[in-house]
Amino acid sequence: MNYTLSQIPERTQKPREQGFTMVMDKGLSVREVEDFLEVGADYTDIVKLGWATSYVTSNLQRKLDVYKAAGIPVYFGGTLFEAFIIRNQFEDYRRLLDQYGMEYAEVSDGSIELDHDRKLEFIRTLAKDVKVLSEVGSKDAEKIIPPYKWIAQMRTELEAGAIKVIGEAREAGNVGLFRSTGEVRSGLVEEILTQIPFEKILWEAPQKAQQVWFIKMLGANVNLGNIAPNEVISLETIRLGLRGDTFSHFLDMDGVDPMFKPVEKPGAKPGTSMPRG
Repeated sequence: MNYTLSQIPERTQKPREQGFTMVMDKGLSVREVEDFLEVGADYTDIVKLGWATSYVTSNLQRKLDVYKAAGIPVYFGGTLFEAFIIRNQFEDYRRLLDQYGMEYAEVSDGSIELDHDRKLEFIRTLAKDVKVLSEVGSKDAEKIIPPYKWIAQMRTELEAGAIKVIGEAREAGNVGLFRSTGEVRSGLVEEILTQIPFEKILWEAPQKAQQVWFIKMLGANVNLGNIAPNEVISLETIRLGLRGDTFSHFLDMDGVDPMFKPVEKPGAKPGTSMPRG
């Protein structure tokens, strides 16, 4: 960091299992990747080439080389996996991963109806060669999956070899974990966490309000994904309590300047409002 501030939550260090930030690249040019990494590389753990954008991206290998030189792993979006599966081209997909030297792969079924046992077979097969991120949830806003199914699928997919399970939200953050308004399905999240280890879940949370919700609930080192490249620095400040949304969340009020300590009015319950001085 550029200078010292007290009462900053401790962040895990790369390579990390918790506090993951997954960035979605929806078609950046090589030059845009270089510009993004100049400021965002330290706070980016992995990059997803959104859905099937890699199919139409110019200079794909050059872009992958830039990410690799910065030590940032890259993987193809789950929709590309599904595009190969529905066309009965799984072996072609495996060859594609090998061709581009991919260390990660995403297995999902958000756009297709895939028998879950078969999905587990794909995870087991791919896990022999790469690290598998397995996505749970549907991209169909009308399809509501009950919490027990989320939990069962996440558990079995981890057992099949996935290193992390991803909670579906799409790039807009309006399906799966979230209502169409972007509001978090808090009951769903809380129930999932009763059964699935915190560090094994990567929550897709593209909207700032969603990021704030997860950080306030689960702390600075929650795993978050589908983050826009130009919002990586912003997210890191939210994680550290250095943006208004989480400004006082990590503060020990006993250690702040007395001017800003909570003021208790006679007869009122203890509060947290601070005078502005």
